[in-house]
Amino acid sequence: MAFIKNIFDRNFLEYASYVIKDRAIPDLEDGLKPVQRRILHTLFEMDDGKFHKVANVTGQCSKYHPHGEQSINPALVVLANKALFIDRQGNFGNLFTGDDAAAARYIECRITALAKDIFYNPKLTPWVDSYDGRNREPVLFPAKIPVVLILGVEGIAVGMSTKILPHNAVEVLEAEIACLTGKKFELYPDFPTGGYVDVSGYEEGNGKVLVRAKLDTSDPKRILITELPFGSTTESIINSIDAAARNGRIKIQGINDFTTDKVEIEIKLARGVYAQETVDALFAFTECEQSISVNLLVIKNGLPAVMTVTEIIKYHAKQLVKILTKELELEKRELLDKLHLRTLERIFIEERIYKGIEKMKTAKGVQEAVVSGFKPFMKEIGQRGISDDDVEHLLRIPIRRISLYDINKAKDEMEQINARIKEINSHLKNITAYSVSFLKSIIAKIKTNEEIALGERRTVVGAFDKVIAKEVVKRDVDLKYDSKSGYLGTNVSGAKIAEVSPFDRILAIRKNGMYTVMDLSDKTFVGADAWWIGAADKEVLANTIFTIIYKDKENGFPCIKRCVIEGWIIGKDYFLVPDGAEVLHIDTRPKFIFTVKYKPKPRLKVLTENFKAQDYNVRGLKAGGIRLCTKEAEKVECK
Repeated sequence: MAFIKNIFDRNFLEYASYVIKDRAIPDLEDGLKPVQRRILHTLFEMDDGKFHKVANVTGQCSKYHPHGEQSINPALVVLANKALFIDRQGNFGNLFTGDDAAAARYIECRITALAKDIFYNPKLTPWVDSYDGRNREPVLFPAKIPVVLILGVEGIAVGMSTKILPHNAVEVLEAEIACLTGKKFELYPDFPTGGYVDVSGYEEGNGKVLVRAKLDTSDPKRILITELPFGSTTESIINSIDAAARNGRIKIQGINDFTTDKVEIEIKLARGVYAQETVDALFAFTECEQSISVNLLVIKNGLPAVMTVTEIIKYHAKQLVKILTKELELEKRELLDKLHLRTLERIFIEERIYKGIEKMKTAKGVQEAVVSGFKPFMKEIGQRGISDDDVEHLLRIPIRRISLYDINKAKDEMEQINARIKEINSHLKNITAYSVSFLKSIIAKIKTNEEIALGERRTVVGAFDKVIAKEVVKRDVDLKYDSKSGYLGTNVSGAKIAEVSPFDRILAIRKNGMYTVMDLSDKTFVGADAWWIGAADKEVLANTIFTIIYKDKENGFPCIKRCVIEGWIIGKDYFLVPDGAEVLHIDTRPKFIFTVKYKPKPRLKVLTENFKAQDYNVRGLKAGGIRLCTKEAEKVECK
């Protein structure tokens, strides 16, 4: 059994690790899930400047992604609709209405220049074999910006989940610039659907936000929804409004959807109902207002980690400096190699060193002749000298190139290389300033994107309180109680005892002193001659003192108990008095005088006695009552 348990434990851990790292949770370094990374890698490989059929891209990506086209195609559409890294052509669906994209064979895409600037550098990218061993795929792209904050992501893994809200691309990069220059910054979500957001509980990406639709109430007889809250579509908004209208939460005459490339949902109000008084009901009972909980979970250094927005910005600011330093150093090495070869070529051709190999009959003799020909010029060549690879390169120069060799052109090229090396050295000495200038160039490219205004904030940040449904709805429902039959509800032929709302809960104290808090219903049995029935409002009940006068089960002595009903479980029965005790009276007045009448007995002269309820302390619900006297009570009368 232990052996089998170990197998199950190991397999479960492997499965959980796979789902967390290789499917559901994005990596901090490039902000991508594996399927997104493989899609971009495929587009980089296929890039020729032209659009490609999405079906073709999906098929090519299947070489790297083992879970099939059903997972690749939707992920590609979602990534393309971000409009940052993939250019689109065709119907990729409607973000506002929730309409799906056209079939993959009808739509086309290609990689953007911005994606190349941010992700593409094969020489700095770590690679690994694909799942079948036939190809190579990137482990992580060396991303230069915090993509995970810009795109936003949602994923559910084994035992954990992530929900990162999208942020404005320009604001994210400006925050990174502020981090590099030692300035303070604040960063809040920005949604492509617009609307409003209250970030008072955002907690750097690990709290919650309140989102609202943008409503136009300029016409008192209709309401226009012009922007959607994040996570909603026009269809879901309309369905929620229809449901609220059917349940009597709001009163409308009709609803029309005129949405195209902009949201426009018209709500026509019923007669006698006006826009301003309906707004709160829309926020309370429909998707026009929603609370979204967020959790900024990413893969950091191979392990899941919960981070904050500020930590991610700081991490990527350091990563940007490292990547740009590596790129500059790599370019410098390549330029030095190129400069070295151009110097050898110039000397080889100008000094006619190639003439010395004409008489040589062996490969070794040819190589020695080339090396000896360069000996007078070693000072010009420098410490690097001439390697066997350099000799092979020189010997591969075609005669046509030697005969057409342009000395001035070669010198100009070498001067340009030297100038670029000097520029790289300057950038390396001022790497922070260079990083800032790079970010500014990315911001300029994003702002010039004509497809969508990525540089403009769409969601208005503000502070507003969540509309509580029970505070919005009117208390216009009659609560009735038939004391003879013992039935309570809205559909009972009894006396009206209160006006309540559909969201109210009802407190009923029965004849035997048992109390129950229940949801409002059409008809519920609570028993005949109940002592007290009303709305179970916690704020009201917290200030209401219940005085219960009862007589003991064993000896009939009168007792008093004063308490406050504060907490309860819906539908659970509680007792205010000991089991079997007879309740004589229940009152909610803070002060009153009551008279206890005793049962006549021999030698009992005083048959009545007055008491003041306020003379007795308020005690806990579970506390016992206080004995009033040692005489058997018959009944109680109150003044």
